[in-house]
Amino acid sequence: MSAATPKTTAESTSAPTYRRKALFAAAVGYGLDGFDLLILSFALGGIIATFGLSDVEAGSLSTITLFGAVLGGIIFGSLADRYGRVRVLTWTVLIFAVFTGLSSIAQGYWDMAAYRFIAGIGIGGEFGIGMALAAEAVPANQRARATSWVGVGFQIGVFAAAIVSAPVIALWGWRALFVIGLFPAIFAFVIRRGVEEPDKFVQSQRSRIAGEPEGSGAESDSDGTPQAAADLPTFGAKIRALVKDKATVKITFALIVLSTVQNFGYFGIIAWLPNYLSEKMDLGVTKGSLWTAVTVIGMLAGILIFGQVADRLGRRQAFWIFQAGAIVSILVYSQMTDPTALLIGGFFMGAFANGMLGGHGALLAEMYPTQVRATAQNVVFNIGRALGGLAPVVIALLADSFGFAFALALLPTIYLIQFLAMFLLPEKRGVELE
Repeated sequence: MSAATPKTTAESTSAPTYRRKALFAAAVGYGLDGFDLLILSFALGGIIATFGLSDVEAGSLSTITLFGAVLGGIIFGSLADRYGRVRVLTWTVLIFAVFTGLSSIAQGYWDMAAYRFIAGIGIGGEFGIGMALAAEAVPANQRARATSWVGVGFQIGVFAAAIVSAPVIALWGWRALFVIGLFPAIFAFVIRRGVEEPDKFVQSQRSRIAGEPEGSGAESDSDGTPQAAADLPTFGAKIRALVKDKATVKITFALIVLSTVQNFGYFGIIAWLPNYLSEKMDLGVTKGSLWTAVTVIGMLAGILIFGQVADRLGRRQAFWIFQAGAIVSILVYSQMTDPTALLIGGFFMGAFANGMLGGHGALLAEMYPTQVRATAQNVVFNIGRALGGLAPVVIALLADSFGFAFALALLPTIYLIQFLAMFLLPEKRGVELE
C-alpha cells in the first residue's frame, strides 16, 4: 500500500468514530493494568497465609511488579515510537495477561515474584502507549480530557477488581483472581483488528524515511504504518532526547518528580487500604471492599473533573488545585474512625489524590515530539511508578511501628514537593503537538 493512500489517513483519524475507538482501546488497555494491580492487593491476605510471608515481603510483590513496569516502559515505549502505538499495545496486553494467569499457580514467594515482575514488564508499556495514542487522536483543545478518559479506564479496572475480588476469594480463593487475569489476552486481538495508528504518528514516521517528504510514495504496512524506518532515532537517541539540553533536563526532572509523587500517593493509599478498612477498622472483607470501591469511584470522578479543569484553566492551575485538595483530604481522612465518615472521606481523598492521573498523559505528550513521545511517556512515568512503588513497603514499615493512620497522615508532605515542581514546566494548553 503506498504512502499516498494509506489505510490511516488524516480524514479517517480525525473523524469522531476513530477518536472514540482510539480512546476506547487506550482506556481499556490501561484499565486492564489497574485491574491487575488491585487484585494483587486483595490477594495479599491469602498470599501471606499460603506462603507464610511477612507484611513487608507481601508488600514487596507490588513493588517488584512496578520495577518490572519500569523495564517494560523503557522497552515498549521505544518500540511504540518505531512500530506503532496500537501494534505494541497489543504485545503488552498479551505479556501481562499470560504472566498474571501464571501467578495463580505460584508455589512460593520467589516464583510469584518472578511472575509478577514479568507481568509488570507488560503493564509498563500500557500507560505511555495509551496516553500517546489518546493525545495524538484528538484536537489540542481536548487533549487533557482525552488522556483523562484513559485514566478513567484505569480506575474502572481498579473498581472492577474491588467489586469482584471479595466474592471470588470467598468462592474459589485468591488464586482464582489471577486466573481471571488471563482473559485480557482476548482483548489484545480486538485492539489489533479494530484500531488503526493515529495520523500524527503515521505522518511523523513517513517524513523521516530516507528523508522523503510526506506523500513521496514510501511503502506502508496494511495498517498505514510506514515500513523501513531505518533512519528513525535509535533507542539511545530517544533516551538522550529526554536530556538533550538544560531546558529539557529541567522538564524531564520535574515530570519525574510529578510522576513519583502521583504513584507514591496512589500506591501508598490503595495497596493497604482494603486491609486497613477490613482489619484495623473492623469492617470485614465485604465492607472493606465496598468502602475501597467508593474511594475508587472518587478517583474516577476526580480524573474526569481534572480533565475539564486542565483544558479550561491550564495544566498548572489544575495541578495546584488538586494538590491542595490532596493535602487537606488525606490529613482529614487519616483522623477518621467512624465508618460513615470513612466512606464519605474516602471519596474526596480518592478524587483529589488520584484526580491528577489523567493530566500526566497530556502533560507528558506536550513536552516531547512525536518521534520520542511514547518513549518519554513510558520512561518518565514508569521511573516515577518504580520510585512510587516503594510506597507499599514504606507504608508497611511505618504502619508496623506507628499504625496505618500515622503513615497516611505523612503522605501530604509529598504533594508540597509536587506543587513546587510545577513551576519548572511551561504551560502548553491548546498548543499543537510537535
